[in-house]
Amino acid sequence: MPRRLFQILFFFFAMLEIVSQIFDLSNLHFVSKPLLVILLAAFYRQSVPSINGRFILALIFCWLGDVFLLLDQMNEIFFMAGLGSFLLAHVILIFTYRILMTPEDNFKGTQRIRLSFPVILVGTGLVVVLYPRLGDLKFPVIVYAFALTLMVLQAIFRLGRTNAKSFWLVFFGAAFFMLSDSLLAINKFYQPISSAGVWIMMTYIAAIYFIVNGVIAHEEQAR
Repeated sequence: MPRRLFQILFFFFAMLEIVSQIFDLSNLHFVSKPLLVILLAAFYRQSVPSINGRFILALIFCWLGDVFLLLDQMNEIFFMAGLGSFLLAHVILIFTYRILMTPEDNFKGTQRIRLSFPVILVGTGLVVVLYPRLGDLKFPVIVYAFALTLMVLQAIFRLGRTNAKSFWLVFFGAAFFMLSDSLLAINKFYQPISSAGVWIMMTYIAAIYFIVNGVIAHEEQAR
């Protein structure tokens, strides 16, 4: 099946997912959300001559996280399972990004530090704000926030060590991932956000799409 078809199907089901959030269509949500990562994984497979096993594993854990979070209203254990799945996905992405770099380094470390500072500020600031309201979830949420922040920082550390297209796609994907998770955390633990589901899914869809295409862009250059 041509790669273009998987991309078209991804956009189609992404649109359905946003519609399900706008109109609170739970049945459509249960169908569309789990298909997003599957379609992107298929798109990735058709776009590269050989797959990166670590990256595929990260996508598998993202898919598991999606499935578990579909059920989190039934039991808090599903939220924890989803949190754990995305935690593992972020850890694997950290190591994947370390591989998707060239040996040459064309940027000084100070440039990366300037880009890293806002990310660290956002990551730590969110934990400080949410901490009093986390209850028994203080430790797992802090661990998750730490891994998420490291994932975004590792995306920044690719600056000058891959092509510009790959760097910016992966960086924006990682940043959108952080934004999506931040919105989810604020909505769940701090205060409800108007149309939270729409904003969470829009940023999450952008995140996984940009990251997948950023990985493809790097591998196309390497090829």
